[in-house]
Amino acid sequence: MNTFGRLFRISILGESHGECVGVLVDGCPAGQPLSEKDLLADLGRRKSGRQGTTARMEEDVPLIKGGVFNGKTTGAPVLILFENKDTDPGAYERIKDTPRPSHADFVAFCKYGGYNDYRGGGAFSGRLTAGLVAAGVIAKMLIHPIEIEANLTEVGGSDDIEGAVRSAIENRDTVGGIVECRVKGLPVGLGEPFFDSLESLLSHIVFSVPGIKGIEFGAGFAASKMAGSAYNDIILDIGGATKTNNAGGINGGITNGNELLFRVAVKPASGIQGKQQTVDLKTGKPAELVIGGRHDTCIALRVPVIMEAVAAIVLADLMSIGRMMPAIVR
Repeated sequence: MNTFGRLFRISILGESHGECVGVLVDGCPAGQPLSEKDLLADLGRRKSGRQGTTARMEEDVPLIKGGVFNGKTTGAPVLILFENKDTDPGAYERIKDTPRPSHADFVAFCKYGGYNDYRGGGAFSGRLTAGLVAAGVIAKMLIHPIEIEANLTEVGGSDDIEGAVRSAIENRDTVGGIVECRVKGLPVGLGEPFFDSLESLLSHIVFSVPGIKGIEFGAGFAASKMAGSAYNDIILDIGGATKTNNAGGINGGITNGNELLFRVAVKPASGIQGKQQTVDLKTGKPAELVIGGRHDTCIALRVPVIMEAVAAIVLADLMSIGRMMPAIVR
């Protein structure tokens, strides 16, 4: 459903062109300093405005509606909302009966009997990741001094990111990319095998982000081509430091004290220009579709901060379960 986590729990809400989107964060300990300003830097990294991102320009001003009093968390759930102001629902009204290829339009119509909000993908939109980023800021605070950094490493198979984006714009097409996330300073022991291994939980929340189609840890798929003697990470000291990090900082689903490393594959945005073939939901006959609205050429440009957020959310939850959360200094 729309809730993730056991002790540090988040619930996302809203639709792309509804009144608002947001997140409810439960399990945040009392006494953590928190204000709207604390959220702005990461939210700014997610916003559009760069070449290759959508022309839709939401302010993304966070509104903390509960769980904070006198500048500190109270121990109650923290509710953060974002108003949707730069909406254009009319662009979707004319195509509501002709589902866009590779979007959630068709499956949402079938699953919810036509009662789904079809404007901009409704609850399936990447717009909802604003809430994930906000929750991620809180999670980062709680797991400090652990450091998380994600970067876009390639677009369309090229490490010339700007060139690949520019080419896609010129071709009136879209392009995907690879985002790499690294986490430093992790203790040994995070992860709850069997089904709540660190890889399992990270994969769960990562695949909840719209547009993510793959994930790998450490050497990832390249490990299938390696011999065991080359893949094994030789242990160097009692602290668990290893000579290589092909396992990506995880053994048996548990952090081993080395850097956590994972990469995700982001698909090309499905909102392409030009004519496409689809079906008319009213008549059942083939139809021609030209998508309007405003769309990203490369959604991967906005994904790094989202990957940092979801990684922090998972780690905050696991550290709460293991009672490994750093104490809040008052």
